Amino acid sequence: MAAAAPGAAGAARVSSGRDLSCVPEVAGALGAVARQGFDFLCLPLFHPRHRREFALEPAKGRPGPQTRSDLLLSGRDWNTLIVGKLSPWIRPDSPLEHVRRNSEAVWVRVPLRAPEDERDALVANEEAPAGGDDADADERTWTWWHNFRTLCDYNKRVGVALEVGPDLPAAAAIDRWLGEPVKAAFLPTRLFLTNKKGFPVLSRPHQRLVCRLLKLEVQVVVVGAPRHGRRPLGSYLQYLEHLGQHRPPPSAYELFARGYEDYLQSPLQPLMDNLESQTYEVFEKDPIKYSQYQQAIYKCLLDRVPEEDKDTNVQVVMVLGAGRGPLVNAALRAARQAGRRVRVYAVEKNPNAVVTLESWQYEEWGAQVTVVPRDMRGWGAPEGADLVVSELLGSFGDNELSPECLDGAQHCLKAGGVSIPSSYTSFLAPISSSKLYNEVRGCRERDRHPEAQFEMPYVVRLHNFHQLAPPQPCFSFHHPNPDPAHDNSRYRRLDFRVGVNTVLHGFAGYFETTLYGDITLSIRPETHSPGMFSWFPIFFPIKQPVAVRAGEEVSVSFWRCATPHKVWYEWAVTAPACSALHNPTGRSYTIGL
Repeated sequence: MAAAAPGAAGAARVSSGRDLSCVPEVAGALGAVARQGFDFLCLPLFHPRHRREFALEPAKGRPGPQTRSDLLLSGRDWNTLIVGKLSPWIRPDSPLEHVRRNSEAVWVRVPLRAPEDERDALVANEEAPAGGDDADADERTWTWWHNFRTLCDYNKRVGVALEVGPDLPAAAAIDRWLGEPVKAAFLPTRLFLTNKKGFPVLSRPHQRLVCRLLKLEVQVVVVGAPRHGRRPLGSYLQYLEHLGQHRPPPSAYELFARGYEDYLQSPLQPLMDNLESQTYEVFEKDPIKYSQYQQAIYKCLLDRVPEEDKDTNVQVVMVLGAGRGPLVNAALRAARQAGRRVRVYAVEKNPNAVVTLESWQYEEWGAQVTVVPRDMRGWGAPEGADLVVSELLGSFGDNELSPECLDGAQHCLKAGGVSIPSSYTSFLAPISSSKLYNEVRGCRERDRHPEAQFEMPYVVRLHNFHQLAPPQPCFSFHHPNPDPAHDNSRYRRLDFRVGVNTVLHGFAGYFETTLYGDITLSIRPETHSPGMFSWFPIFFPIKQPVAVRAGEEVSVSFWRCATPHKVWYEWAVTAPACSALHNPTGRSYTIGL
């Protein structure tokens, strides 16, 4: 089903429609539902009186049109106010040949009947057999949908309209459906209970489901006649509006990410490219990250300088990759908070950012801070650092080459010196998302390998997706690096147990970092730092979706490959089916050193 009206989903107002099984006069019915407060009308494409027999005479020769004239409404109204439905007599999967052939004459032929189910039990709105297993029915329904969108080659115009029943499926089944491209939800009026004042309301579980659907900007279609005394249909709509207005307020992260949901972005390469001032400005708005850095520096200074030495012991702090100075300011605030003396070096290779640092030094910092316009890896420091501070982490932890940068600058650190962050670990989780799969497919470029878009990671605010298993740790790095060889190549195989029948489209990447002691930052969902929005997750796609049965393991092999000039990732699914190796030798994506 294609949703007709864009609506105002995501805001307080709910985009809603009215479903009617028989509409003799379109304009009048449209006016009636509009007066009730609905935004659009769902009606059968074929008027009952225009039903035709295309196979047998004499009915085959019946004159007249098959359906209504397009002159009944303007083109704009047809496109924005009307949603067409298949008439119930159109059954292209019917086991009866004459019914099937007649239906094929008016609709596209798509073979979707499950082989083990000879009756056409999977067509929407048909009742399940008495005593049937609800869980099996849920699986058959999802399999029907998965086969349908696969036959349609994941066409992004094909979406799901869910009919919500009185008995909701298991939580895992709901999570799986909410990872699909759900466009509309049908709410029969028989679902609604009656409150003390006689108004229609939903049960708590149904309320939670509707709120999750509204978060995905799903349109709501009310089905059936009013069932609450003399309350008009508008009372159902008012209740839905009430649910939309009383959802929990969005978090700082959700407010920041608004408009970026499922929007693919290329990861930054700050070592190879000089970031723009606007990019720095976005990151500097994060209220949590620099507070945590300040707290980590504060604790480190207290641990390194005893109270009796605070007036004589001057700690050398080197901010590596200082940007426009937020970490320098955090270090100075931490020193004042701890009552300790520091001497700060702000090392930055970006000439545009250096101008800002020099302005800070001239106007605010004075001689306490020395600005060094150099690449940290080639800088010969005039003295060793007691503490090096950096914010070189990417969405996957090491994907902006923090290991290579900090290893290259390790010569600046005194023996026994401290690095903030001291360690970081990347995490991977398998996910299913038709939305992201289609977004990646649309990124094809004419002059590149035809599947290059599937061989690179993307930074993305994950929204319309289903995580198939909890994230597992992938690559870890520690600083100062105890390995004298400084080899940052890595390999890891991860195995994930999946609980439902589903399809794998790729892997979501996260990271956790320990700044100092118990001060941490995280974008892993289970431990996400509240209110922090500096990083979105990273997404590693796969070229071909992989079907996964409930109880099977998804196994993936991941490589971090490093040479003196570049770093890249390679990945391959090895179970339940083997995929091609993605990005071999870095042919589609590398991170330049």
